[in-house]
Amino acid sequence: MRRPSVLTIAGLDPGGGAGILADLRAFAAAEAFGCAVAAALTVQSTSGMLESHSVDTRLVRRQLDAVFLGQGVTVVKTGALGSLDNVRAVATWLGKHPRLPVVVDPVLLPTAGKGRLLAREALGALRAELLPRATLVTANAPEAEAIVERRVRSAKDACDAALLLVEMGAGAALVKGGHLRGQEAIDVLAIGECVIELRSRRRALPPLHGGGCVLASLVAGRLAVDDRGPLEARLLRAVRWARRVHQKALRSPLDVGGARRVLAP
Repeated sequence: MRRPSVLTIAGLDPGGGAGILADLRAFAAAEAFGCAVAAALTVQSTSGMLESHSVDTRLVRRQLDAVFLGQGVTVVKTGALGSLDNVRAVATWLGKHPRLPVVVDPVLLPTAGKGRLLAREALGALRAELLPRATLVTANAPEAEAIVERRVRSAKDACDAALLLVEMGAGAALVKGGHLRGQEAIDVLAIGECVIELRSRRRALPPLHGGGCVLASLVAGRLAVDDRGPLEARLLRAVRWARRVHQKALRSPLDVGGARRVLAP
């Protein structure tokens, strides 16, 4: 039985809660086959990050070419890319494969601990070079604030930020409402000029690790297995499906013996 392959270009979290290893779990939950290119290596566990190091850009390029030539990648998801050179290299590589749907998860900082997962000087390249390659960009409120350079503190702010991300070149934008206040958690999805508010009941949750990686990767995995109809319709279905699976995982996060729990969709 042939399965579609989804490629994550992201960081390695040796604790397994986030990054590449979390992405692969999410791809499997969507019934897609996961493959991975390591763009950053970290020293961390569910207790927090101690160090982060970008992988040499030449090795990132070689990994990308090897995986793409060796198997049929149908969707790409990006996460922590580390350096400015890596952002530019990934954007250039994606430009050579314009038909590939791309989910960009603009990971900037770890959930806990010290260090950065995207260099400060790389943010401009993410805006100008990577966002225009994105079929969908998924950003929590702090990430959206950093990219659009506006406050994102309310559902209205999230709507404005999602539309700005589309204006900056993304095909669609999902601004997640987990960091916002209110009785409901409201994620805002902008597809072109259409804005959809996706609501769910806000829950009291234990400290979590890797939730953003999992949601973005669920979307990417679903895009790979659902190839029916126009891309915009597939994208909306994928986001709705991913949110349902993500919400279910939030209700029973795994305790793996660390400070934060992880999601296992």
